Amino acid sequence: MTKIEIIKKIRDAGIIGKGGAGFPAYAKLECEAEFVLANGAECEQLLSNDKVLMERFPAEIVEGLRLSMRCVGAKKGYLCIKKKYTKAKDALQRAIGSDKNVELFLLDDFYPAGDEVIMVQEVLGRRVPEGGLPLDVGVVVNNVGSLKKIYKAVAKDENVTRKYVSVNGEVAQPKVVNVPIGMRVSDVLALAGDVTVDAYAIISGGPNMGRLVSGDDVIKKTTGALIVLPADHPLIEKQKLNMAMILKRAKAVCTNCSLCSGMCPRNIIGHNIHPHKIMRAINLGLDSQVNALTGAFLCSGCGVCENFACYMFLSPRMVCQTVKAELIKKGVKNPHRSTLCEGEGANNIQRKIPSKRLKARLGLSNYIDALPLDDNHYLADEVTIMLNQHIGAVSVPTVAVGDTVLAGDKIAEIPTGKLGAVYHASIDGRVGRVSDDSIQIRREK
Repeated sequence: MTKIEIIKKIRDAGIIGKGGAGFPAYAKLECEAEFVLANGAECEQLLSNDKVLMERFPAEIVEGLRLSMRCVGAKKGYLCIKKKYTKAKDALQRAIGSDKNVELFLLDDFYPAGDEVIMVQEVLGRRVPEGGLPLDVGVVVNNVGSLKKIYKAVAKDENVTRKYVSVNGEVAQPKVVNVPIGMRVSDVLALAGDVTVDAYAIISGGPNMGRLVSGDDVIKKTTGALIVLPADHPLIEKQKLNMAMILKRAKAVCTNCSLCSGMCPRNIIGHNIHPHKIMRAINLGLDSQVNALTGAFLCSGCGVCENFACYMFLSPRMVCQTVKAELIKKGVKNPHRSTLCEGEGANNIQRKIPSKRLKARLGLSNYIDALPLDDNHYLADEVTIMLNQHIGAVSVPTVAVGDTVLAGDKIAEIPTGKLGAVYHASIDGRVGRVSDDSIQIRREK
């Protein structure tokens, strides 16, 4: 099978990145690179998706890595996992066999080991330039879940219709479940024995980078976890702060101690981001401090500054996100493109944040990390497929109200000439609603 044929299958299957960005997988492989890294670090607390996938489906992940290597012409691929994942390590090593072009790389248990920029530095010693991508230094990084789907798309013509989701926190039976994309969040929580506290909130994604959602929201291709916490948990209270209050607090109590900059993973590898200077500059206003504020463009949103470094309970991460959005509105572009980053490097052990210590700092020590995989193939009576789950143009519906569809049927296509993603029905049923950004399907009983 040619590279063009492989990429077409990946495109048609609707595979996008499993992180929050949702970058279309086919576009990532339309290049040439020296290395492909399989990201199995899963450094966010309380998640187990990647770990259980590597334990249960190692051969599919390794084959997905080989297919990605073939697409980009890479001679070497690395499966990057944490040393503590011993079962996954053994399973992957058996799947690799005698292949000298694929190797395991064992990572320390630190946060954020799964940041692709940090991973490239850690594995290959190459520093991604400011505002750049791993491809700028000859590397493509794919999540192990994406690699599994790449194998399924190419070898089995299987489209993306389902998602493995970690359900953790204040639920009766924390577990990893396999659910249809578009399933209601409240229905997924019920699969874990429902919630064990009266007043609670739900974080979609990890505790460091996730966002608050409601039970009426739906599972997306990028949904990695649902974490249920008491409504008065510090993580929830921080998430509920509006930006006006965050900025007011930053102006009032930031001591400019520079710990947020000192612990920033991107600052450590030499990128020109200094969160403490941004916190100081907002006191003087965006218009007068543009040059000082542009470092916000380099923020990865990892949350180290707010969840580990700042002892005043401020959020440099959210300030950076707000500053970046405001600068974009004003027409300011990222001026930081240096390739000569001269930081200490990600291998500086003194500034690696141990996952266990961060978990305690987040107030999550009472919750388990190693979740079991529930093998049930859960269905839903109704799904709502969002058409904007990815980076790029919103997908265009190819079905109409009243159409009958089967799970795996295409329901939305990429606009001509645009970057985007294909979407498929995740259950058998009838189309109940079609809008500019979503398609609802109801299962007929």
